[in-house]
Amino acid sequence: MNLEFEYGNGRMGAELPEKTDVFIPGTTVKDPPCIPEEQIIERTRESIRNPMGMKPLSETAHKGNTAVFVIPDIVKGGCQAMSHRKVAIQVILEELYAAGVEKKDILLLFSNGLHPRTTVPEMQKILGEQLFNEFYYTHQITSHDSEDYEHLADLGYTARGDRVLMNRYVFECDIPILIGHTQGNPYGGYSGGYKHCATGITHWRSIASHHVPDVMHRSDFTPVSGHSLMRTKFDEIGMLMEQEMGHPFFCCDAVLDTWSRQIEINSGYAAIMQPKSWIMANKRTYVPFAKEKYDVMLFGMPLDFHYGNGMGSNPIQMMQAISAQVIRHKRVMKDNCVIICSSICNGYFHDERWPYLRELYEMFQHDYMNILPDMNRYGEYFATSEEYIRKYRFCNAFHPFHGFSMMSCGHIAEMNTSAIYIVGAQEPGIARGMGLKTRATFEEALADAMKKYVGPNPSILALPQTFQLGAVHLCMKDDDLSRV
Repeated sequence: MNLEFEYGNGRMGAELPEKTDVFIPGTTVKDPPCIPEEQIIERTRESIRNPMGMKPLSETAHKGNTAVFVIPDIVKGGCQAMSHRKVAIQVILEELYAAGVEKKDILLLFSNGLHPRTTVPEMQKILGEQLFNEFYYTHQITSHDSEDYEHLADLGYTARGDRVLMNRYVFECDIPILIGHTQGNPYGGYSGGYKHCATGITHWRSIASHHVPDVMHRSDFTPVSGHSLMRTKFDEIGMLMEQEMGHPFFCCDAVLDTWSRQIEINSGYAAIMQPKSWIMANKRTYVPFAKEKYDVMLFGMPLDFHYGNGMGSNPIQMMQAISAQVIRHKRVMKDNCVIICSSICNGYFHDERWPYLRELYEMFQHDYMNILPDMNRYGEYFATSEEYIRKYRFCNAFHPFHGFSMMSCGHIAEMNTSAIYIVGAQEPGIARGMGLKTRATFEEALADAMKKYVGPNPSILALPQTFQLGAVHLCMKDDDLSRV
């Protein structure tokens, strides 16, 4: 069969055996039905007025209260006219205004975490013109800055010993509101809920308690589940925030489908709301599909995806993206599985966005570093670099510690495969510098893998649209999914 895979800004074709299994999210196996567009506002309002585990805003909010909306950045959630963020913010605002809260006491805060600040065009896209115009020109929209110590509150440590610093605007407000998305994520099961605040409004030292090899290389991390140590740490950090604030977050999360449309909307106290939200999310995310485990998994990598321009071309981000597929699909992969991935791999690091990645890559080539976790010892050095911090704060770059979370994740692909091939690399030496094999085409890579690793008759899984659609976590048809 002939398939086309994501590749740079276009596609790469491949002639594959007819028995190849093909999976396209939302198409091969349908998502649960989304909420009809004409019902979204009312369903959102119903959820917000009936929060789980806490009183509605109409009973707790009043004149003089301050409220901060914590909103995911451009990486997650969709930007269509009836996206969850646009609708939920507007409906909650109506509830707050009706309860007496004044517009001047409201702040919209993008939960960038270690990501770059949200740009003005991104704000407009995420919020829509109405919300943007209502709050931007009165200076009531901002982004979290994890290096702005004047606006960070040091909460000490969780019982486990994890350092917690959080955004001071959120810490000091009367009504902290998390607008999130219960969307499949290789880091701890799902976005939204406590993951949102534990990563989006904290400091690199907080994130260094969970996005590191000691947590990401555990057996409970791959394949992804909602019961990993990382997930537990998210919840512990979020609960410590609530304890120190003296009140819970008001959460409003939407379970999203492949195209970021709302399947279900849940609101309330995260500790109670999360498990309820996951019931529906599991039906969309964990897909019983495979009858046998696969020897070979094939997919392609675009130039731009969730972290932006250059992610599909620089080797460290490429490794993270490959590992994300392993984390999602390990349940259907044999232990000696081979990955074949198309990528232009042209050495474009996007130095303005990730100013430290080129240095990290060059360091990886020497100094007795054989595997990616060897780089972890430089975490403090990079994370406290004044030049890289300046670029994060003022030049729209990623925080330097973000690269270490990417590398921690990147090693997972090496841990769980017998070989990884990059096909179509324009600078193949860069891929080989990460320990990857290179071939010109899918056909050549598959022939080599059959000769060296998987034999003449491998079982093959093809994922031709795995990055630009909302991903699932593939499972065996007979997997027990009662504790995913």
